[in-house]
Amino acid sequence: MLKTFEQAAALIKERKLLHISGTESLLRKLPAGNWIGGSTEYFLEENGGQVRGDALDVLELNFTDYKFASYGAADLPNVAKDAYDNGFSIIILPFDSAVHKQYAQNAANYEDIFLKNIVGWISGLNLNAADQTPVAVNGSTGETLTDKAAALHIGLPEGKTAQLNILNIFNADTDSPVITFGEDGFKAQNCYIDGKETVFADYIARGNLDTKLPLVGDYSGAGINISIKSIEDGAVNFYAPVFKGIEYRFAEAVPDYVGAFHKKIMEITDTDSAFACNCILNFLYGNLEGKNLGGFYGPITFGEIAWQLLNQTLVYLQIL
Repeated sequence: MLKTFEQAAALIKERKLLHISGTESLLRKLPAGNWIGGSTEYFLEENGGQVRGDALDVLELNFTDYKFASYGAADLPNVAKDAYDNGFSIIILPFDSAVHKQYAQNAANYEDIFLKNIVGWISGLNLNAADQTPVAVNGSTGETLTDKAAALHIGLPEGKTAQLNILNIFNADTDSPVITFGEDGFKAQNCYIDGKETVFADYIARGNLDTKLPLVGDYSGAGINISIKSIEDGAVNFYAPVFKGIEYRFAEAVPDYVGAFHKKIMEITDTDSAFACNCILNFLYGNLEGKNLGGFYGPITFGEIAWQLLNQTLVYLQIL
């Protein structure tokens, strides 16, 4: 729920456990306390998508067993090990930082990563404003981090469990050829189209392919999106890394973003969540400003985390 700076600061002074998202400048001014935060000016609220530089999205977390941590790139593999056996962890990583890249490329190999509920997001900035830096904030220490991740580990009481979910409106286009890559990374010059080596940028240009559509990778049966950031100097840049050995296809077109989200959300019987976030690319490409998706409100992010880094995905966590 969006709140003024004064309202957010008052909740911090009341020692509430909070997740806060908003502008870098507002986050830096907040007092230290029991909170974790990250920078964005994009939000999905009950009255629709919003771009706000004058407010903070504040989520109150009604739990009593918790601990805070900050992680540099070398410490990130400890995230899942530090998490509670029965609980969940929220992690926030600044966009384009060393920790963002380290997590994106290596999280799937972290010890216990898929045995714990690791949720979170990549913090960002207003795409139309200058002089901003993506940050994460460990409110317990008052640290505003540009090169570290902030994490909040929460333990659940006996009889309660966390369930982490992703909502993806994209499906792989079965008419698309299989695309594979010879190496992992955020950038690719060459790829293999049905096994034949090809310059990926040339393939996209020849087919006049829509780069607003992600690649959908087959990760042991789960469809994981890899969004295209740009094509520069003959190379295709991604918002998340592609991996050698994974088969990708371009996604099917989604002519009605809002309708697609509504359809998916209506299939879910309970939309109460302890945490939710959605992708900036969905916000922009789907023209979601002023539009209500019917549930799962929170920050609009520059990458979503459900165990590993995702793109163009809605992530939500429920307590059962």
